[in-house]
Parts: sequence; structure tokens; C-alpha cells
Amino acid sequence: MSLQTRLMTAVIGFVSLILIIVAVITSATLGKTMEDQLDQKLSEYAHQLVRISQAVAPSSATAQNVLASSPAPPVGVLFVVSSPVTGFSGVVAKSEDGDEFAGTLDPLTGAQLAEIAVSLKDTRVATVTLTDLGSYRVMALPTSNGLIVVTGLPRDEIQNQLTQLLTVIALATIGGLILLALTTAITIRVSLRPLRAVARTATRVANQQLDRGEVTITERVPASEADPRTETGLVGASLNKLLDHVNTSLASRQKNEERMRRFVADASHELRTPLASIRGYSELSLRALRQSDPQAEAPEVIESTTSSLERIQAQSLRMTRLVEDLLLLARLDEGRELVYGTVDLTQLALEGLSDARPTAADHHWNIDVPDEPVTIVGDAGRMHQVVANLLANARTHTPAGTTVTLSVAQEGQEAVLRVHDDGPGIDPAIRDELFARFARGDSSRARQTGGTGLGLAIAKAIVEGHHGLITVTSEPGDTTFTVRIPMNPATTGDAPAEA
Repeated sequence: MSLQTRLMTAVIGFVSLILIIVAVITSATLGKTMEDQLDQKLSEYAHQLVRISQAVAPSSATAQNVLASSPAPPVGVLFVVSSPVTGFSGVVAKSEDGDEFAGTLDPLTGAQLAEIAVSLKDTRVATVTLTDLGSYRVMALPTSNGLIVVTGLPRDEIQNQLTQLLTVIALATIGGLILLALTTAITIRVSLRPLRAVARTATRVANQQLDRGEVTITERVPASEADPRTETGLVGASLNKLLDHVNTSLASRQKNEERMRRFVADASHELRTPLASIRGYSELSLRALRQSDPQAEAPEVIESTTSSLERIQAQSLRMTRLVEDLLLLARLDEGRELVYGTVDLTQLALEGLSDARPTAADHHWNIDVPDEPVTIVGDAGRMHQVVANLLANARTHTPAGTTVTLSVAQEGQEAVLRVHDDGPGIDPAIRDELFARFARGDSSRARQTGGTGLGLAIAKAIVEGHHGLITVTSEPGDTTFTVRIPMNPATTGDAPAEA
């Protein structure tokens, strides 16, 4: 059974129950009021007949005589007299035209008199159903001359009015329920429209292929059906929010997959170059040895073989550095490899610049550090690697005569390390990908410096492992790499434990 059907059934059933209860209470209340009015009328007329009966001698006291001597009685009234002389007699006033009394008094049968006697056995006022006459309200009163008179008024008017009332209530209830059913059906259908829109959207999304390739979920619940101010609209708004999150996650997954494919391609290229060199020099050495005189080693063969082995060793070292850098990045990605302690960035800067000067004597090296040490909680070895990588990057990608300035400062709750140079600057086309793995300062695959292309990527991973941020600004004659690291990691909500 659908939700719409269940709601309609519940609403109509509940309203029907309320209407039935109201009808019963209304009928009972009206019936009681009419009964009270009938009893009041019966009491007044019964006492009137008692006064008339007291003026009649017991020897002639019959129901016919007493009622005939009274003013025109109400149509349908019955009168019974019990006299010790004349016995038990009773009459009922009839009407010829159905509206006014025509003077006809019909005697009651023995069965009818017996029914009246039984109903008044233990009470003065009772309701009795008489054969051929219907329902009556009767009252028994004694007289001062020894008579007992019973007066009765018909209840037909009460029953007719109650029947009419119940008929009106039934017709009004049926009409109201039909109108309620139509109104409820329309209201529920309109109210549940956002849920149907949610179902259609979810079905279309479920039919999309999401397991491979570039995936974009464009399906959304229409804004008109996703009003968060309503309960059903809130479901649509929540689904749209969920789809936005899923779409963002899928885009991130796609981006990661593309990055991984590019990473594998670059790693393969980087490894292929030294492997090709190793293979070439190995073959050259073997060929030289095979072609040499085994009895006498010519100096040129020894020199050629020595040179080839030295190149093999150099390429092997390059491959080793590449593999070590890749392993370091993998560990940093997993949140491992950092050993925390107190780190003096001022001392690291001094040591880093001392190491860089001999490697590029054709550059001008400056340092700007405060008198007081700037310390952080971090991994000293990895932070030294950040400094070394940034200085190596400045040395490698700037021409001779470039001035490189290394500075350390405290700004608020952050330690700030900057590497500035006045070289030609960074090409804007590659600036956004500068910290990507195997990023290059040019578009070619060739590398003249022997680096792995992972220096800035490693620096970025280490800085982020310290809850910091590394950025770059560059224009011709003014390039600055800036590293910002919280001095108190507790402010990040994820403080590392000191080693």
C-alpha cells in the first residue's frame, strides 16, 4: 500500500470516527432534551386529568367519561382509569384528519392495558411500546377519591425528529467525507510531489555508469521541489547536497587517478633514462673487454672500461636517490616518517646556507635571521631537507650571479621561512603545478641537473605534515618561496607527541 493511500485511509478513518461520535452525542443530547420536554408536557396534562378525575364519582369513573369531560385532548393521548367500582378502563384519542382531535375515543384492548400495567409496576413514569399504537411515555398518579389515573403521550414526534436528524447527519457526513477525500488526495499528492522528484532523481543517478571513466553527476532535484523549509522539500535539498558531495568526491577520485597515471608515466621515464645508461655502459664495457688482448691489457681499454663503470655508478646513484625520494613521499602521504622534537629554524637556516655556498660559488648567498632563535615542534631532519630543497631549487633554476636570500622570522603564532632570489622568475604556465611530483621548470623531458623532480613535492609534503603551508610568488627579478609553520601545533587540533 502506497504512502498516499495509507495517509488518506488514516485521515478519512479518523475524521469518520469523530463524525460518528459527534452524531451519537448530538442525537443522544437532543433525544434527552425532547424526552424532558415530553415529560414536562405529560406531567402538566396528567395533573390536569387528575383534577378532572377527582370531580367524578368512583361509580361512574371510566376513562371514557373522564376524558370526554376534559377540554379537547391532544391527538394520540391515552388515558387509563383504575377504579375500585368500575375496574380498569382506557381510551386513546384519535384524529380523523391526522392533525386535530375529532372527538373519537377508541378503547384500549386488554393486551394494551396489560402492557401499560407491566411497565408501571415499579415506577410512576415509564416508556412502553403498545401493540398497534407504538411507543408511549406514560405516567401514573393517584387521586383523592381513590382512583389511579394513567396518562400517556405518543413518542412518535421524538422518533420522527431523531430520524430526520440522523438522516441529515448521515447525508452531511457522506458528503463531507467525499469532499474530504478529494481535498486530502489533492493535498497529499501535492505534498508528496517532492518525494516523487527525489525518487526520479535517485533512479536516474542509479542508472548512470559510475565505476569507470570520467564521471559527473548532473542530476539534481529541481529547486521547486527542494525547499528546505518543508519536510518533504528538505529530503530533496539533502539529496542535492549529497549528490554535490558525491560529485566532488568523484571529481577528486578522477583527479587522483589522472595524477597517479601521470606519476607512473613520469616515474617510468625517470627510471628508464638511468637504466638505459647502465645498460649502454655495461654493453660498452663488455665489448671492450671481449675485444681486448687477454695477454696484455691495453691502457685505452682499461680507461674506457673505468669510464663506463663510473657512469654506471653515477646512474645507479641517481636511481637510488629517485627510489628513496619516492619512498619518502609515499611514507609522508601515509602520515608516517616524521619524528617530532624541538627544532631551531634559525640554526637550520645557517647550516643550510653553509651547505649551499660551496655548491654554487657563482651565486650570491645572503641570510637574514633574528637574534633570538625561532623554534617549532617538528622533525629537525625533515625541516633541514625542506631548507636544502628550496636552496637547491634556487641554485638550479637561476643563472650565475643571482642573489639568493634565506630569511627566518616569527609572525604571530607562526614561524616563517623565506627563500628569495632575483633570477628570471617562474613561467606562469607551470606555476600552479610547481609542487607536483616530477614538475619541471621547462616543458622538456631532459634534465641537465641530475635532480629527480621531486624536491618541491617533498618540501610541500613535509611542510603539510607539520600542519604548515608553502606558497610561491614570482615575477622577473623577484621570486619568493614562503613556508609558514605553526609554532604551537596544538592550535591545529592535532598536536604531535614529541619524540
